[in-house]
Amino acid sequence: MNKTLIKNAKIYDGSGEPAFFGDVLIEDERIVQVAASIPPESEFEVVDLKGLSLAPGFIDAHSHNDWFALRAEPIKYFAPFIKQGITTFVSGNCGLAATGFADDTLHKEKIGGGLFSFKDCPEPKGQVKDFLKAVDGNIPGNIAVLAGHCTARASVSGSVNRKLTEKEEKEMLDILEQALQQGAAGISLGLMYDPGLYADKEELKKVARLCEKYNRPLTVHPRANSAVSMSYPELLGRSHLLRAVDELADVVSGTKTKLHYSHAIFVGRRSFKDKDEFLEIVDRLRKQGIDMMFDIYNETLGVSVITVILPAWYQAMTPEERKKPLVRAKLSLLVFASSLLLGFGFKDIEIAYIGEGYEQYEGKSVHQIAKEEGISDLAAYLMLCEKSNFQGRVNMGPYTTPEIISQFEKDPRCLYMTDAWVEDYGVQNPAIYDCFPKFLQDALLGTGDSMENTIARMTGATADRFKLPERGYIRPGYYADLTVFCEEELKKATPNQKKSFGISSVWINGKAVLTEGTLDQELTKTSGKAIFV
Repeated sequence: MNKTLIKNAKIYDGSGEPAFFGDVLIEDERIVQVAASIPPESEFEVVDLKGLSLAPGFIDAHSHNDWFALRAEPIKYFAPFIKQGITTFVSGNCGLAATGFADDTLHKEKIGGGLFSFKDCPEPKGQVKDFLKAVDGNIPGNIAVLAGHCTARASVSGSVNRKLTEKEEKEMLDILEQALQQGAAGISLGLMYDPGLYADKEELKKVARLCEKYNRPLTVHPRANSAVSMSYPELLGRSHLLRAVDELADVVSGTKTKLHYSHAIFVGRRSFKDKDEFLEIVDRLRKQGIDMMFDIYNETLGVSVITVILPAWYQAMTPEERKKPLVRAKLSLLVFASSLLLGFGFKDIEIAYIGEGYEQYEGKSVHQIAKEEGISDLAAYLMLCEKSNFQGRVNMGPYTTPEIISQFEKDPRCLYMTDAWVEDYGVQNPAIYDCFPKFLQDALLGTGDSMENTIARMTGATADRFKLPERGYIRPGYYADLTVFCEEELKKATPNQKKSFGISSVWINGKAVLTEGTLDQELTKTSGKAIFV
């Protein structure tokens, strides 16, 4: 039996209540005592924090690390998150879960929506219970998983742009319900991803009723995050972002669904004005009995596929058809109009990865590449799409503003997350490095919420939202997931340096996986647990 006594800590317990100074006693993987002073005993390992701050391990409310949990060497994909104090991941977001499909599906290659695949996963697990059993004790951080609607739909029908047959729909709903029965923390929708984008409202309403039945959240990547998009044919009229929120309001109408809006972002400068009406809709739905919340990351850009602004009809054409003058003229006009209406252009698209042999494009904007190649921005963009076989990765912005982040940080309906994953090649999403420390820094510098509320949003409130048992608080009986940080270092640090800051030590289930900024590679192999909800 291992006992660790953490002394002289400034304790934020995850509840939002004021911090207090005290000691915490850990026995194996659990917290057994929290008090103003706990006398040390001979068998205790004593860690004196000398006034440093102690919080529950941070919980990433929107993660995709389920796709990396079954890799042979998962540490690489979890390490940068642990270094920023994250101990638990709510994964399976955007409809794209790595589990929750029929083991004998004929459409396994369609699962992942083009963003993820099983290519480096030797033995995928279709059933949630099997996935959670496989990762339990074999991953660096704790993981809960959502059942993905895209995953379940692809499992029964592949990628089909049509209404499901009655048999297919029943099979899909049965897969989702089974996932909830086996411990999934909720269901996620990805209405911008294949094949979730083909689902009609009636199908989505049936999914929402499953969440209501099991009292689990329905998390949603909406159909559009911008004023105009490729999701709706009309470029003028009501903002596409708001139409997408209207759709969600219709889907959950008349239910008691816990609706969770993923990444409250406003892509393109002309989308920023939608922020106020978005909050008004949240208010209205909550007054109607819909428990709606949302989450944000502390970044003004985001990661997407290179084809995010390319119409599906163009992608479906043959190379010969794409070269026709009328096709190019139509595409050029559409892209130009969309750019004007979005307040977003080729200067705002940074190439993260095109493919092996094209490293010279990484970290450059499409506009910069066009100048270097002596061609138009559109021609450069289409060239990059084709070189990447329409599967390249980009970092794009602006997705939001510091002012919107600051306002949302203070909103009690808002949780914090990264929506990031480690890529094997190319430019990384900066959120993998210091997203959570930046939330803490904002609180300390006065642009965010109070420290107590900020920590509650990334710990206790997130655990409560997803019903993560015995996580998110510093309380006797709870798992010893703990993060130590220095408030002075957080205040003085310069963010966005491709590394974490201010976080000194982390315990996961009682194991000291990070000490003075150094990751214990051996302990981290087995420190994480699967979370059955």
